[in-house]
Amino acid sequence: MMRRGSDTAWLREASLDFDRFVDDRVGVRQRWGVPTELLWFASAEYYIGSVVIRHQLTEDEGGGHIGYHVVYPWQRQGHATQMLRSALGKCTALGIARALLTVAPDNQASLTVVRRNGGVADGINHEGELRFWVDTSASA
Repeated sequence: MMRRGSDTAWLREASLDFDRFVDDRVGVRQRWGVPTELLWFASAEYYIGSVVIRHQLTEDEGGGHIGYHVVYPWQRQGHATQMLRSALGKCTALGIARALLTVAPDNQASLTVVRRNGGVADGINHEGELRFWVDTSASA
């Protein structure tokens, strides 16, 4: 999940040529050495946030299958919980029975989202993030 103060240089690219920005991101792309999809969530003309789904885990399992973020002012309104639920449904369709998610230990909001979606704790990864497995069939 993205934190305030994160790099926003990508916003310049998006504002200069939005159609190209979108074209470079739609569909399945190779990122982190694995097939990946980016899903954007919006309400009318408002951007809520996005989800990245890795169709398979990276060799080091860093980041897991799913990453997500919700932009301010849409945070803490249940959007991330619903976005993750939708992503888990997509994982089911991809044949991923259990999805791995990783969360920074101090990210209480994301910990709540993962737990609300059935996340089961499974230790800490090499980056110091908490690991959770989620049964994707429970989201269907």
